Amino acid sequence: MQAIGLNVVDWIIILIYFGFVLGIGFYLRKFTKSEEDFFLAGRKNSSWVAGLAFLSANLGALELLGMTGNTFKYGMYVAHFYWIGAIPAMLFLGVYMMPFYYSSKIKSVPGYLKLRFDEKTRVLNGVAFAIMTLLVSGINLYAMALVLHTFLGWNWDVSMWASAITVAVYVTMSGLMSAIFTEIIQFFLIWFGLFLVSAMGILEIGSMKEIVARINQYSSQVSFTTLWSTSSNPMQNGMFIHWAGIVLGLGFVLSFGYWTTDFLVVQRAFSAKDLRSARMTPILASFFKMAVPFLVILAGLIAIALSIDPKSGFKLLSDGGQMNYDSALPLLIARYYPPGLVGLGVTALLAGFMAGQAGNISAFNTVWTYDIYKSVLNKKASDTHLLWMGRASTIVGVVISLGTAYWAKSFPSIMDYMQAIFSWVNAPLFATMLLGMFVWWITPNGAFWGLVAGMSSSFFMWMGVKFHWFSESIITMTRVESDMAANFWRAWWAWLICFLVTIVISLFTTRRPKEELVGLVKGLTDEKHDAHLPLIKRPAFVAVISLIVLVILNFLFW
Repeated sequence: MQAIGLNVVDWIIILIYFGFVLGIGFYLRKFTKSEEDFFLAGRKNSSWVAGLAFLSANLGALELLGMTGNTFKYGMYVAHFYWIGAIPAMLFLGVYMMPFYYSSKIKSVPGYLKLRFDEKTRVLNGVAFAIMTLLVSGINLYAMALVLHTFLGWNWDVSMWASAITVAVYVTMSGLMSAIFTEIIQFFLIWFGLFLVSAMGILEIGSMKEIVARINQYSSQVSFTTLWSTSSNPMQNGMFIHWAGIVLGLGFVLSFGYWTTDFLVVQRAFSAKDLRSARMTPILASFFKMAVPFLVILAGLIAIALSIDPKSGFKLLSDGGQMNYDSALPLLIARYYPPGLVGLGVTALLAGFMAGQAGNISAFNTVWTYDIYKSVLNKKASDTHLLWMGRASTIVGVVISLGTAYWAKSFPSIMDYMQAIFSWVNAPLFATMLLGMFVWWITPNGAFWGLVAGMSSSFFMWMGVKFHWFSESIITMTRVESDMAANFWRAWWAWLICFLVTIVISLFTTRRPKEELVGLVKGLTDEKHDAHLPLIKRPAFVAVISLIVLVILNFLFW
C-alpha cells in the first residue's frame, strides 16, 4: 500500500510526544516506591484528575477508530454507545456502587467478589478479566499499527512491535501513576488533534444539513441519520436492531457490565484521594463522554457522505478483499490536515491508542498480581515482591497482547470484536455484582455457578453463530442478520441466565451471616457520606444534571 507520508515537521511532533511520554515514565519512577503507588497511584488524585483519566482510559482504539468505522457501517445508531450505552451506568457507578468499592479498600474489582462471596468467585472473575483484558489490549496495538502502517507505510510487524515496546517501557517503570499522567495529556491531545476533522469535513461538504441530506438520499430505505425514530422496525435502521435490543442489551447489560465492573476504568476511581472524589470521578467523566460523538460519530457520517460522491475520491482501505472500516479516521486526517498538522493528527490517534493500551496493561498487572498470583500461587508474597511481579507481568502482558493484535486484525470492525468479548465476561458479571451488592442472601455458591453459567452460555451462543450451529435469529428474534444486534441480544441472555441461576442456587445453599456483609451490601451499611455536603456538591445532584443533558441530546437527535 502507498504510504500517505509525513514531512519533517510531522515527524518532529510525533517524536516529541513519544519522548515526552517516556520521559514521564522515567521521572515518575522515583515516586513509585510501594505496591500501592504502582497499582493505585498512591490514592492521591482529585476527582478531576481521576475523571479525565477515567474517560481517557476508555478513549482508546475502540472509541476512535472503532466508533468512526462503525458509524460508516451502521450510521448514527453508534451514538447509542456513548449516550444510553454509557451515561446511566457511569452515574449508577458513582452514586450507588462506588461507596461499596472504595470504602472496602479493595485494590481490584475481583477483590470485592472475595469480600462479598469467596475466593473461588474472585479467582474465576480474575482469570476471565485477565484474558479479556489481553484480548482488548491487542485491539489498541493493532490500531496503533494501523496508523503507522497507513501514514508511514511501515511493515505490520514492525508497527506492532514499535507500539508494544513504547507502552511496555513507561507502564513498567511507574505503573498506574504514569498511565494516569499520560492519559490526561492524551485526553487534550485527542480533542485538539481530531476536532479539525469534523470541522473541515463540514466545510468541504457545505453544512451538517447537507451531510444528512446526502446520506438520506443515498439510503432512503434504511436510516443512517437518526437515533430512535426507526428503532421499532429493524429493517429501517443501519444496525438492523429493535429498540428492545438497544435498551436491554446495550443500555442495560453491556453498558452497566462495562462501566460498573470493568477494572480498566474503575481502577481510575480507586486512585481518588477520598470517597467523594471517587464518586465524582465517573459523574464528571459523563459530561465529557456525551461530547465525544461530536468527534467520532460526526467523522463517520462525513466519511459516508464523501464515499457516496464519486468526485471526492474518498474510499476506505481494503485488506484481503475485505473493507477495513477502521481506516476511515486515518484517511480523513490525511485528507484534511496539511503538512505539519498531519503530525498532530497522527499523534492524537497514537495518544488515544496508548491511553487504551496503558489502561488495559495497568489493569491486567493489578488483577494478575493480587487476584491470581497472590491469591493462588504465592499467598505470602511481600509488598516488594508484588511490586516486582507487577512490573514483570506488564512485560508479559504486552507480549501476549501482540498475539491478540493479529487476531483483532482479522475482524472487519474492531467494534464487533469488542462487543463479543464484553458479552462473554462483563454481561454476566454485572448480574453477579448487582445481586451481590443489593441482595444480602445471595450465596457464594450461587454467585460462582451463576457466573460460570452466564459466561459459558454467552461463549456458546457466539460459537454457535460463528460456526453456523444455529441461526442468529434464535438470539436476536428477528430475521435480519446483524453482528451488532447479535452482540446486544447475546449479552442480555447471558445476563439473564447468570441472574436466574444465581438466585436459584442461592435459595438452596448456605448464606453468609448479615454481620459479615456490613459495608458490602446496600441496606446493611450506614450511608451518611453526603450528609455534611451542600446540595450542589453532592454527587447525586451532579448526576441528575448529567441525566437531564442526556435526555435532551436523545430528543434532539431522535
